[in-house]
This record gives sequence, C-alpha cells and structure tokens, in this order.
Amino acid sequence: MANDAMTVTNTPGRDLVSTNFAYCSLVDRRRLATPGSRLVFACVGDTWVLSIGSHDEVPNGSIGLNAIQRKYLRVSTGDTISVRRFTPPENFNLALLTLEVDFLSRAKARDEEIDAVVVAQLLKKRLIDQVMTVGQKVTFEYRGNNFLFTVNQADVEGQGKPDIERGMLCTDTYIVFEAASGSGIKIINQRESASSNIFRQKEFNLKALGIGGLSAEFADIFRRAFASRVFPSHVTSKLGIKHVKGMLLYGPPGTGKTLMARQIGKMLNGKEPKIVNGPEVLSKFVGETEKNVRDLFADAENDQRTRGDQSDLHVIIFDEIDAICKSRGSTRDGTGVHDSIVNQLLTKIDGVEALNNVLLIGMTNRKDLLDEALLRPGRLEVQVEISLPDEAGRLQILEIHTNKMKENSFLAADVNLAEIAARTKNYSGAELEGVVKSAVSYALNRQLSMDDLTKPVDEENIKVTMDDFLNAVSEVKPAFGASTTDLERCRLNGMVDCGARHEHIQQRTMLLAEQVKLSKGSPVVTCLLEGSNGSGKTAMAATVGICSDFPYVKIVFEDAYKSPLSIIILDDIERLVEYVAIGPRFSNIISQTLMVLLKRLPPPHFMKKLEVATQGKKLLVIGTTGEVGFLDSIGIREAFSVTYHVPTLKTEDARKVLQQLNVFSPDDVDSAAEALNDMPIKKLYMLIEMAAQGEYGGRAEAIYSGKEKINISHFYDCLQDVVRY
Repeated sequence: MANDAMTVTNTPGRDLVSTNFAYCSLVDRRRLATPGSRLVFACVGDTWVLSIGSHDEVPNGSIGLNAIQRKYLRVSTGDTISVRRFTPPENFNLALLTLEVDFLSRAKARDEEIDAVVVAQLLKKRLIDQVMTVGQKVTFEYRGNNFLFTVNQADVEGQGKPDIERGMLCTDTYIVFEAASGSGIKIINQRESASSNIFRQKEFNLKALGIGGLSAEFADIFRRAFASRVFPSHVTSKLGIKHVKGMLLYGPPGTGKTLMARQIGKMLNGKEPKIVNGPEVLSKFVGETEKNVRDLFADAENDQRTRGDQSDLHVIIFDEIDAICKSRGSTRDGTGVHDSIVNQLLTKIDGVEALNNVLLIGMTNRKDLLDEALLRPGRLEVQVEISLPDEAGRLQILEIHTNKMKENSFLAADVNLAEIAARTKNYSGAELEGVVKSAVSYALNRQLSMDDLTKPVDEENIKVTMDDFLNAVSEVKPAFGASTTDLERCRLNGMVDCGARHEHIQQRTMLLAEQVKLSKGSPVVTCLLEGSNGSGKTAMAATVGICSDFPYVKIVFEDAYKSPLSIIILDDIERLVEYVAIGPRFSNIISQTLMVLLKRLPPPHFMKKLEVATQGKKLLVIGTTGEVGFLDSIGIREAFSVTYHVPTLKTEDARKVLQQLNVFSPDDVDSAAEALNDMPIKKLYMLIEMAAQGEYGGRAEAIYSGKEKINISHFYDCLQDVVRY
C-alpha cells in the first residue's frame, strides 16, 4: 500500500504505554495488515517499525503514540506522520540485540544493579515478536524504577550489514546490556551475551587473509589469547581466570609478524586497533613519552569505567616494541625514559587498577632485548615464535602471492609452485613475495622494447614462466639461508681426492650431519677438525655444510637457531678467542662463552605437526683449529663431541692430487709427488699456482688448458721458495 499520512494522538490508556505498540482504529489496522499474517507492523516515520494494535478510542486516520515514541520521532499530538505497511522478510529473527540502559529520568537516578538474566526474560516476555531498529528507544519498569533502553546493535543471523539494522525479537535472541555513561547502573550476571561476539565472522580463512604457513601458530594464539574471551564473562568469572592481556610475536624479519597482528586486529569485533611503531612513542620533551603511552590506554580506561565487563576489546599493536621496552637499567642516556615506558606499560596491563579490556600485541625480532618483567604471566604472557615457514608453509605463501595472476591467466602452465617451495629453504614470507615480484619483472621485461618504450603491450602475451621463477630464486637470496657463496669461497680449488685418510674423515663428518638430522637423542653434535695450517680443514668443513643440504649454514655463531636444522662452522677457533702464542694470552670471556654455546641445548621449536610440537631445533657445530694443544689446555677441545685430525699429504696422496690436476707430464708426476711428501693441501695448491706461471710468467693459461705442462725444474725452484712450516 502507498504511504498514508496519519494524525498523531496519545496512546489510548495508561496501561498501554509500556507495550511499545502503536494504536489505530480497527479499520486502519486491517488496511496495514499483511495478508495471511497474524502480526501487523508499520513503518512509522523514516525508520522505526512498530507493532500495530487496534483500539476503539482511536479515530480513523489517527495513530496513537506514547510520549517516548513521539519524542524520538520528533512529532507532537496533532502532527501528521507517514505510516506504511511493513512485511518482515524471511530469516528476520534477531541473533544478537545490544541495548544501552539508562534511567528514564536522571533526576531520580541512583546506583542500581540490573540482573541481565532477569531483565532479558522480562523484555522477551513483554516485547516478543516486536521489531527492534538501531536507534529505537523503549521504556520498561524494573524493581519500581523506570528505565529506558536504546537499541545499539541488532544483528540478524547471516544477514550481514543491511542499510537499516533491524530484526524481530525472539526467544533465541541473545541480549547484551550496556550501562549508559554516568548512569550509575551496574550490569550483573550477563549471561545473554553472544558467545562469538568477539569476532566479526564465525570462521577464518587464513589464506583469504593473506596469511600463509602460520596455521599452527594462529591456533596457538587463539587457544591462549582468545578462547576465554569467546565465553560470556560470568563463565570466566566462575572459573576464576583473567583474560590474556598481552602477547608477543617474535622471529626473524619478514616472517609475517606485523601481518598477523594487523589481521588479528581486523578480525576482532572491538574498537579499531591502535597501531603504533615503538619509536613513535618517544619524545624529546620531559614526561611527554610517558603521556603518549597513557594516551594509548585512555579510551580503554573510559570504556571499562562506564561499561565494566561489557566493555569492547581494545587492541593496541606495538611494532618494534624492543625499541622502547629495553631491559631497565640497560640504557645509559641518563634520562630513564625507557625505564619509565616499561613501568607505564606494566601499570596499565598488570597494575593495581589494571585494565581487563585491553589486548596488547607486541612484535620484535630481538626478544632478547626486552625487559624480562614484560614477559611474565599477566603481561606479554603469550609468546609465539613466528619462524621461517616450512615447505608446506612456503607453498601456501606462494599460492597467495600468485593467486591473482593465476585467476587472470598470467601464470604459465609449466609453473610448479611445489618445486619452487622445495628450492626456497629458509626464505621468509617477505622474501617469497620478493621472488614472485622478481619473476613477474622478468615476464614483463620480455614484453618491453628498449627502442620504443611507448609501444603498446599485448596483455595476452604476458606469461610468468617456470624459468622466470628459477631466475628469481637465483636473484633473491634469503637472509637466513645457507650461504653457498661464502662456503664456496672456503674451497676455491674445490675438493679433490686426497686419499683414504681424508676421505674417511669427510665421510665420518657427513655421518655426524645425518645423525643430527635423524637422531632424537642428539640435538647438538659438535666436531673439531684439527691439523696443521693449510691441511684442508676449512675446505672440508665447508664441503660438509654444502653437501648436508641443511637449510641454515653459517661460518660463525650468527643468527643461530633461526632454522630447525643448522650447521655452524667455527673456523680457526684460536683466532676467535684471540690466542697469542707469546705468553700465551687469550680472551677468557670469549672462551667461556664459546664453551657455554657448544654445550647448550637448542631452544624448543614448534613444528607444524602437533605430534612433534616439543621437538627441539638441531645443530651441528664444526670447528677447525691449527692449535689443538692450546684448545686442549683451556678446555675447549673437551666441549666437542668428536675430534678428527686432518693430516698432511703423503707421497701417494700427493700423487692422486697431481694426477687429477693433470699439470705435469706422466714422467714427472712421481718425482713431483716425492717432493710433496708431508705437504698441506693448501700449500700444494699455492705451489702449483706459482709453478704454472712459468719462469717468466704468462704460461698459466696454457698449463690449465692442457696445451703445456709444468717444467719440473721450475717446479723444484718454486719448491725452494715455499716455507713449509
């Protein structure tokens, strides 16, 4: 029916004022009724939908409204107002109704407790099947006091966010009560809050959120930080627990800490998250830094003061939290600002008047710098390591970053993301994104003409191929990966067959790497390669690192334990401890630290499969030294599980090496090998390099190409110049 202009009149009878109905004549009610429906609704004014009753005292063409309805519809008796039929759509029942409660008259206001369970039952009994619209105001009487509620939220199951939020009150509707600011009303026994109201959606698709390879970490975060908040406050109160108020995400750069924190903030159904970088809090003015910290919590304080347990969740995200929360007493700037920041944070989240409606999310890649007090229970108690993704995680991340190009047919059919994931060990999420960008740059570059950059590009020909990705993997190197370039520099001449003794040592060292990888009882294995200078210790250690296929290999203790499998190579340990033969003198601090590191078990590593969640990270340490007697005297040798002696070359070993190098004529190999008896492999290479230059230089290219051979007489001359020990 078309809109009707009806005349406003009073509700016909005091007993009908509290019904929240609008009243008209029987004739008008029949006109407004929807055929086949026992209930009659009308949209009165612009937005409110009221249930319509009939009364003999209301004349035709008039509509009776109570004083509250007239006040908030901004009409007076005698005014005209539009009234039209309203037909409720399907699935119109309210799943959640949030009501702000206040006294009808603040002049008679006093401190009053409202039992949420009792009032919810009262309202459902009186207002069942009525339509509630956001902004609508309704009066009710409770324990002799007149109250007024305002509809703040009206959610219909599965409806999303319509233009006008409204729905029908039913027996299954969850009712959440909120006390009006300054009213003195206290809501107790809040049983009717919707259990999932903390989140914006019922389920989470991490892939759709752009989070790859972190499902296990997210499950851990949800269990520890949000599970208690999903249940109504009276449940947690009976359990005698407090909500988690702080979590710390830590790990290498680029692994997705900031992304996860931002997406968690977006998923929560509270206030808009406050995101602040650590350095932004600092100020040069005295006391201003501390004020900046207090201001971050000001909204949460006001909300908790007025609404108590029904306060929204306030999320504060601190990126680079290590910049402002260093260990107290560790800075020497004389201002004490960093100490004050830590104190302010501790006061807000775990002080005498601690807030219970705050979730502080800190992120750092330097957990060791943080004040220990921040990491205790009740503070940043949930600490989750966002580590480098495993192969399955890398595949998820690659799928996320290539999803758009796949949907738009820009991804070639030969691209094998699983193979790329297998090739990118120890790549972080950011580095994998860089691989995708690099691959796209190769594809786009093929479509450009450097002679004419204005030439139109045919989009149909743009294809990102497997070769593009392989080139990108070669171009983008992981910050925490096995640096084969550095390792190759440790064996510039490669590895040649130096005889059975060298081969035995290398095989045994490779078996140690296999032991670390597979054994459950040897999380740390240490091996010392000792021998004279130039005997090939470093080259052998580098070869083990390359051939082990471990994702993380470094030549010193740097960023250890970033990967579940790591090899650390300590080259020339006597140099690390600053050994000087005169005296002898060395750094006791470094030697003691080294012994602690060699004996310390690696930290726990949360594997992606829950059945091995307690499995630790594994580490193989390979040390090299030319001063084994010194290491023995200061106790470092004892810290290694195994010690192997890398020998110098005997005549038969030198013969094998010379035959492989093929730089002598067959008649000269035996005599040259005799001269090289007891020679370190490194000095052998140096001697060959010297002899290959020729007496007057310029012959090296011919020697190595096989066109000429080294003159044995010149070789002996060079041998005289080489100081053996």
